[in-house]
This record gives sequence, C-alpha cells and structure tokens, in this order.
Amino acid sequence: MRPDTPADHITEAERLLRTAEQYPADHEPLLLQAVAHLELAGDRERASTLYDRMLAANPEHPLLIKALQAANLWEYGHEAEARALINGIRTAAPADAAPWEIIAETLESHDELETSHDCFTTAITLLLPAGDDEPVPYNIQSLLTGRHRVRRLLGLPHDEWDALADRGHASNISLDELHDPKRLWALGSDNPAELKAEIARLRSELGSYRSALSRPFPVAVLHWPEDELTELLAAYPELESEYPTQRAHLTDIEASLRDLSSTGTENLGIVTATVPSYEAFAASEQSSPANADLLPQYATTLAARGRAVAWPPAKGAACWCGSGVAYRDCHGGPVQG
Repeated sequence: MRPDTPADHITEAERLLRTAEQYPADHEPLLLQAVAHLELAGDRERASTLYDRMLAANPEHPLLIKALQAANLWEYGHEAEARALINGIRTAAPADAAPWEIIAETLESHDELETSHDCFTTAITLLLPAGDDEPVPYNIQSLLTGRHRVRRLLGLPHDEWDALADRGHASNISLDELHDPKRLWALGSDNPAELKAEIARLRSELGSYRSALSRPFPVAVLHWPEDELTELLAAYPELESEYPTQRAHLTDIEASLRDLSSTGTENLGIVTATVPSYEAFAASEQSSPANADLLPQYATTLAARGRAVAWPPAKGAACWCGSGVAYRDCHGGPVQG
C-alpha cells in the first residue's frame, strides 16, 4: 500500500533513513526518497535539514538536490533563499533535465511564468538532440510538455517545440485542451456538457500521472564495461552465450534500447554492472551468478536504486559506452550487425 496520511509518510521516511544507513552505496537515492515522504507529510523544515545534510556530503547529483531544496524552501516561506538556489542552478546550466524541470515548475507554481518559460526553453535548447531523426528522450518530453503548458498560460502562439510536444503526447485529449487556462471556469459551471468534458480531461491527466508513477525508474539495460565483462566470463563461462564479445554486447545494448523505443516504451536507461555487485545480488537471491535469468533482475534492481543513466544521452553528450566519443559519432549512429 502507498502511504496516504502524514503519519504513514513519516513512518516510510524513517524506514528509508534506516535503510540508507545499512546500504551506504545507495545512500543518496534512498535519502531522496525519504525526504520526499517528509515533504508529503508536511514536515518541510526537517526535509530542508536533510537536503542540507545531503549537500554537505559531496553528493553525486548536487544540482538535483539544490533544485528540490529550492522547491521545498519556497513552499514554507523562504523565498529569497529559494530564488538564490534557482539562480545558481540556472548559471550552472546542468546537462540533466531533472533540475531544470523542478526549478521551472517551482517558478510556474508561484506565478513566475516568464522566468519559468525561460528555464524550460533554456533546458530544451541545451538538451534536445539535434536532427529530426533523433528520438526525443523521455525526460525531454516532460520539458516540452511543461513549456507547452506555460506558453498556454502566457497566451503565446504555438511554435515548433509546441508541435513536437503535441506529437509526443499519447493521450486522446490534446495538450491544447489539457493546458487551456480557461479550464478553471469549467469547474464552476452548471453546464452538464462542460462538466462532462472537464471530467474527461481530469481522467486523462490522472491516467498520465498513474503511468508515470507505475514506472518511477527507467526500463534499464545492463552494461558491462570491458574489464568487468572479462572478469565475469572468466569466473562464469556459462554466461558466454549471453555475451559472446564486448563489441556484440555494446551493439546489443543500443539495438535493444532502439527496439524498446520504437514500440513506444518510454523512460529508458542503462545501468553499469560490476562483478562484486552482481555476485552480492546473486547471493541475496540465493542463486548462482552463472544463472542468466538473474541478469534482467539485477538490471531492474540497479535502476530502482537510482543507478540508471537516461538513454539516449543528452545533446552533445559522450556515448554511454565510455568511449569518450560523442554519442552521435559512436553508438548513436546506425546500428551495426
């Protein structure tokens, strides 16, 4: 059951804090889950203290934590401090969509629509892959949708990115209708047709939210770096049928992700495997690491712990394979057989 009362959220936060102490390798994602429950419980001051603790510990994703801290601070009256954090994030220009989306939505929720629009636009300019043949990453689609919503609130005309947001929107109710600023009037209407239409829109939005909640972490594919794969196959030669060569392994990763994307699967990612981590996982499952059936379960577990890197990489980013070459010039090109 999902927690649905403040007391439930506090209980879940306490459980996650204890778990974080037990698993230091997964400390940051577990603390982020814990602090989210504190916010849902209304304990924003304690949440702020936990964010500060995370930032003091040299986190892996400092700009994401600062963005979440800014949103939290503004909600309980610390607007000036929140603005300072947001300005710092904008200056840093993160190569990750999440901090941009959080600060843009924070500004939007406090009626700073022009600045919110600027954040969404800057983020998409930095991160959207160039070229019409490039798939739009899951997280960039969220930025496009948020920008579309803010532009509707500002009364701005459609542009190319609004059209791209429309094309990526899966619901049978258009974004224009969902983001219509006049929707609030329908809630006070006594016209049955208007109320019925609004109920349909709300159901559509609820379906989208449920879909996102049902997949809180990416559908991830397992990547073994060359030295780790060599060690794995030396210890467990039974897995050679899964990984005949390093080159074939890398090609299979890209092909699998493209196949998933072509069938409409969103929120895709790659998790990097290590032999010690995999052996520990196999032991926890009371199975042998030579059991190939464990591999997809291991990938899902790493993704659930926040270890997935979004695929495809952001605009101009290096390839996921670790070659140091730009993605478009490496595995982002045509898949080789």
